Amino acid sequence: MRRSKRGGAVKPARPVILAGIDTGGTFTDLVAIADGQFLVHKVPSTPDDPARAVMAGLAEMLGAPEPSLLTYSSTVATNALLEGKGARVALFTNAGFEDLIEIGRQNRSELYALSPSRPVPLVSRAMRHGVAQRTLFDGSELKPFTRAELSRILSAARQSRAGAFAVCLLHSYANPNAEDAIARALEPLGGPVSVSHRISAEYREFERLSTTVVNAYVAPRMAAHLENLGRKLARTRLRVMQSNGQAVGLELARAEPVRTILSGPAAGVIGAASMAKTLGTDRFITFDMGGTSTDVSLFDRRARIRTLSYPNGYAVRTPVVDIHTVGAGGGSIARLDAGGSLRVGPESAGANPGPACYGRGTEATVTDADLVAGRLVATSFLGGKMAIYPERAEAAIGRLARAMKTDPARAARGVIRVVNANMERAIRVITVERGFDPRDFAMLAFGGAGPMHACELAMALGIRHVVLPRNPGLLCAWGALGAPLGREYSATVREPEPDFARVMRRAQPLLKRARVELVAEGVRADDIAEEVFADMRYRGQSYEIEVPVTRDFVARFHEAHRRTFGHAAPEAAVEVVNLRVRSRGAAVEAAPQPIAASRRGAAPVSKIETLAGERRLTVPVYSREHLAEGTRLRGPFIVVELSSTAYVAPEFAMRVDGFGNLHLEA
Repeated sequence: MRRSKRGGAVKPARPVILAGIDTGGTFTDLVAIADGQFLVHKVPSTPDDPARAVMAGLAEMLGAPEPSLLTYSSTVATNALLEGKGARVALFTNAGFEDLIEIGRQNRSELYALSPSRPVPLVSRAMRHGVAQRTLFDGSELKPFTRAELSRILSAARQSRAGAFAVCLLHSYANPNAEDAIARALEPLGGPVSVSHRISAEYREFERLSTTVVNAYVAPRMAAHLENLGRKLARTRLRVMQSNGQAVGLELARAEPVRTILSGPAAGVIGAASMAKTLGTDRFITFDMGGTSTDVSLFDRRARIRTLSYPNGYAVRTPVVDIHTVGAGGGSIARLDAGGSLRVGPESAGANPGPACYGRGTEATVTDADLVAGRLVATSFLGGKMAIYPERAEAAIGRLARAMKTDPARAARGVIRVVNANMERAIRVITVERGFDPRDFAMLAFGGAGPMHACELAMALGIRHVVLPRNPGLLCAWGALGAPLGREYSATVREPEPDFARVMRRAQPLLKRARVELVAEGVRADDIAEEVFADMRYRGQSYEIEVPVTRDFVARFHEAHRRTFGHAAPEAAVEVVNLRVRSRGAAVEAAPQPIAASRRGAAPVSKIETLAGERRLTVPVYSREHLAEGTRLRGPFIVVELSSTAYVAPEFAMRVDGFGNLHLEA
């Protein structure tokens, strides 16, 4: 230990360690930069207590020191919503509007379904309380609160025994005073209170109500998890990924967990975006296949953001990266339905018990099919650190094969074909159904299972260029590591005949709020980047188009309308309905590291019998760390590494770029 000039001991400086963690349904992925060194790790998730896997992974990867800064993407809020394990919520809304949460919009997502289903309301009828208050659209109060009414609200909340409270009143975006009065009245109870104008200050009461209820439903579970993690990482500055690809501090994540529901998939898209410069293209489809689900997104020079999503069927109006998710992952369970047809997913074996080959599960999954098909190398799973049991996979697939009256190889091939078809439909949703041709894009395949299925999926879609990044199973954690702190706020303004100066004046309060909060979290004011967007429409229309607010934003709206709907009306009156501001600090510097070139050809580390199409072939197995820049190979072959395994089909040739990315060309 060093000594100071006065003779006292000087404590050694704490090493600067930046880390990113993504907790998935099956594995928890970790990356870190410590003294310029890039570290990676992967451990099985612990769904009963996600923090346990986080702490175990950090200890194994770093040893004793805690990270200086940790950005965390989590599925805790997502799982609470998907599994129906959220809080008991009491809702306070205007008298006469208690059933709005159940009535909804009456939209039909499946237009021709004879028996459409809707999600069960997150608040039961007995827990919905009408209040005697009314605010008009212009913010004026038609019927103000009385002290007696506020006292009655507190009494009803106490008797409800609710674990969380949701408050949503009509037109609170124009005047929030009534909602704030209820929030103050509920303070003595100590439970989390979700207030609609703080979460989504926009008109359209159903979406605002639904978003507020979802936030209240997941808040206690997420808050408890983050408090637990914060205690265990007391010396670490902890940030949480939002669904829009930016990070927030712990306090905001606890108060508004609805903004984190798609944080893991969003981190994957942000990780892909950070690599765009090294890939040679900025137009690609992200294909993230993990253990429980597959997330796909279209990256066309920038990540696409949307403001309305429907996780598990519930309307949520918060900014999210435009991601489509299907229940197709390595742990997806394969079975025969009542008609004898093969189905794969959406049910998943998850991390517990996991696929049969993990040693605890018994049902056949996609991972078991990949192992039986020779696309997984048992001795190389997680770099050889996790035991895999091929005999259990063969037994599970064998039982499925007998039910299908076929042999195990054909059954495994059938499972792979069905799950590929599910994922192909997902990619067509974000491309063909939105006017894009998937053949115009490359495919960036990542996640633990993505590289195993990318080639066949690309062939089905006509995609001729597939990129497998370095550490593909850790790309979501990499995206979290590099995510900037950010804020995104919106407000309904209803500005008729808008001009640039007036619209920017209306945006100033939102910009100021975002700037103050970011500076309070340690962002330098000079590092803050700001963007303003407007939700615009022709007067009389029901729906808006988002355009960036520039001096020619009205002309850009007409062009966007023409591109979206096939026509425009430049002579018609235009209206700005909502304003949105997106402010962010500087991203963490986490540039991909170049790899060395070599004139020597790559040598396989082993061989394996693989099901390539309908044929059994003996193919070479290569180690990813031995593939130098400039290496070229022709399929079929297998590439193994810590975080994933890649299957390169016979129809593809591979080259390795200077950053270690594998480019597969059809």
